[in-house]
Parts: sequence; structure tokens; C-alpha cells
Amino acid sequence: MNTALALAPLLLVLGLLASGRVGALVAGSAGLAATLVVSVVVFGTTGALLAREIPAGLWLSWQVIAIIAAGMFFHRCTLARDAARRAGGGEAAEATATPRRLWSVCFLLAPFAEAVTGFGVGYIIALAALRRLGVGGLPALLLGLYSQSLVPWGALATGTTVGATLAGLTPNQLGLASALLQIPIHVFYLLLYWRFAREAGIAVPTAQKLDDAAWTTLLLLLIWLANRYTDVEIAGAAPTAALMALRFWRDERPDLARIGAALRTNAPYVALTLALCLTRLVPPLRDFLKPLWALKPYDNQPAFAPLYAPGFWLVSIGIVVVLTARAPLGRALAETAKGAWRSCAVTLAFVVMAELYVGSGMAQQIAEALRAAAGKGAAAGVPLFAAVGGFLTGGGSAANAMLMPMVTALARAIEVDPAWIAAVQNSVCTNLTMLSPIRVSMGLAILALPLPDSALYRRAWPLALPPILVGVAAVALLLYAPAS
Repeated sequence: MNTALALAPLLLVLGLLASGRVGALVAGSAGLAATLVVSVVVFGTTGALLAREIPAGLWLSWQVIAIIAAGMFFHRCTLARDAARRAGGGEAAEATATPRRLWSVCFLLAPFAEAVTGFGVGYIIALAALRRLGVGGLPALLLGLYSQSLVPWGALATGTTVGATLAGLTPNQLGLASALLQIPIHVFYLLLYWRFAREAGIAVPTAQKLDDAAWTTLLLLLIWLANRYTDVEIAGAAPTAALMALRFWRDERPDLARIGAALRTNAPYVALTLALCLTRLVPPLRDFLKPLWALKPYDNQPAFAPLYAPGFWLVSIGIVVVLTARAPLGRALAETAKGAWRSCAVTLAFVVMAELYVGSGMAQQIAEALRAAAGKGAAAGVPLFAAVGGFLTGGGSAANAMLMPMVTALARAIEVDPAWIAAVQNSVCTNLTMLSPIRVSMGLAILALPLPDSALYRRAWPLALPPILVGVAAVALLLYAPAS
């Protein structure tokens, strides 16, 4: 009975989201309220425990919200700058669609934009870039989904940071394991990409496929190295930015004038990437900023250093961008508030709900029941839980907050490495956000296509297979590989 009641808030959230009648905010709020009631009435959570767990959830959610709001502000500032440039006759030039340019858009430009700002902004930028290449309609929507292929590091890895904290890992530990899982996932992604490109009228010859495979390998290697030796926040942005610059030099052979024009066009992103990399890769600067005014009220959660946090640089550079473009700063702030408040509220609801699940013992109760019912085989459900969570919530932070406490408690109950179970949860749920109704409806609205969502799903559903199959295979290896 207690297990059924412990599951009730999760099932309530999933049911509300699956119904399509309410959004993530209503579902998350209902789930939080139900979790609070069950934890107090059924599990006997005391006032002292609530006084500890709720502030802990608020503190963790604040670290995510700070990046959400700052990323939205940075994006609004770049939009204001672009609008000012268009008003002055600075429209972007059209380019010819070639297989090389298409790969750069799908695997570098769009994932970089998603890594810096998150929340589907990479999809918006991907669709704009694909239209400039002459790709439109359903093919553009399909290829644009590749902007979400590196979402474990989207929005400066907010979802991975939340998942790591709830799993009792460091963000880099979870990022490193997730980077390894991205290797087989991207093998399948690349095969599907070539098919989608051919259907879009851009045939990829064998020599170019070898080139694509080599650059994809290099991208994944750099992401692994970035997770291993730097902070997880830049582990997606820095490698994609570096390879974009290298590809631009190789493919376009630009002269100094074109290099200057490209730097001016992408100045906000160049400045942000440099600021984040310098503050994390230059030891004297990192060692000065990271402890400066740092706040760490909870030992099991990351510290918040205001001048080291990514949000500080997003806001600072955004302000410079707006002022330089002579655009109204007040409008950027108002549009940020309008666009970010819902995502911030959703994050808060799900993260506090997750903290209560852990602190009240509800996650452990579910894990013990699953272990008793299915033994180690219960772990096979982790990829499916993760896929459903990512698909329905459309965000790694919310999906990890909702499910990470349960799956890691399950891993400990059945004596399977919880770090790898956490990596499966993180990788599958974040990659499945590319097919969430939020992303699909966004793409259809941006291109103003008079099509139902089902038209895109009929073409895009194979993109769900790589993360799910890799997740299932990873769990099977954990369960059945001989002990070393």
C-alpha cells in the first residue's frame, strides 16, 4: 500500500502530462503538492525534515534557475542586436546547401547554441540556418532536431548538474559517463542523419560520409576530454565552438575580411565562449573566482560563486550586446521575464519534489518494492522511465528531478553501480527531449507549417531508438557482464 502511495505523485505527473490537457507547470505543481501530502500523511515526514529538505530543493533549483533566466536574457539580447542589424540593412546572406555545411549546422552550430542557452533555442537557430541553406518543410524540422543531440550539456549542463546532485555524484562524473554513452548513440544518429539528408535532396557521397564520421568522432572525443579535464558547464559549448572555427577555416578558406565579418556577426557567442573557457581553464583566474563569495549551505550540493557562475557572464555580455546595439534594455528584460518564468517555476516544482522524494524515503520505498518484485531485472525499466520522462517534460532538469532519486535508489537496492544507472537515466531522458511535444510544436510554429504533430512524428520516431537501445544495452551489460 505504501509503495502505491509513494508512486502516486509520479504517476499523477506522468498522467497529467500524457493527457495533453495541462502543461509541465500544472503537472509539476500537482506532483509537488501530492508528494508533500504523501510524505507527511503516509511516511510521517516531520516538520524538521520539511524545514531541511524544502530549502535544500529551493537552493538546488536556484542554481538551475539562475542559468535559465540568464540564458533567456542572453538570447533576447542577441535577438535585439540582430533586429537592429536588420534595420540597418545587415541581413544574413544566403548560402548554398552542401553536405559539409549541412553537417556543420546539425552537429556543431545548433548543438552549440543549445549548449549555451538551452530550452529549444538551438532548434530555433537550426531552423533559421537550414532555411538559409534552402532546406525547408518537414526535412528542415527533422534535421533541426539534431540541435538537441547533445542536450546532456544543454543550457550549460543544468540537467546534468541536477541529476548528478540527486545521484550523489559530481557533475563531471555524470558528464563523463554520459559522454561515453553518446558515442554509440551518435553512431545511430549519424546513420539516420544521412538518410534524412538524402530525403531533403542533399545526397551525401561516400567520401563525405567518411568525413562526417571522422568529425563526429573528433567532436565526441573533445566532449569526453572536456568532461574529464574541465567543468561540465562548458563541455558541450567549448568543443562545438572550437570545431566550428576549424571547419569554417577548412571549408570556406576565408580571407581576413571574411574572418572579421564572421567574428563581428558571432561576437556575443565568441565572447561568451572565451569568458567561460578562460574562467575554467586558466588556473589563476579559476582559483580566484571559484571561491570568491561562494555560498555552499549544503554539503551535498554544488557551491554558488556569483562571479564564477555561467549566469554572470551570460548577463554581463548580454548587457554589453544590448547597449552596443543601442537596443532598449528594458524590453529585453521584460521579454526575458515573460519567456523564462514558466521554465523557472517548472524547475522549482520538480526539484523540490525530488528532494522530498529522497528525504522522506519515498524513493527508497519504490526501489525496494521494484527489487522485491523483479530483482535485478527491475533495472531494465530505467531506460523506459527515462525516455518517458524526457519526452513528456521536454527538459533534462525536470526529468532528472522527477526520476533520478527513484532510479539511483533502485540501483543501490539491487547492488548495481548507481553511477552508471544515473548516466543511463541522464543520457536517455535528455536525448528524448528532442521529440517532446514542446519541441515538435515549436518547430511547426516557427516554420508556420499547416501540419499536425503526427506528420513529423511519423518521420522522426526513429530518433527515439538510439538513446533507448543504447540505454537498454548499457543496463544489460551492468546486469549480465561478468564481474572483474
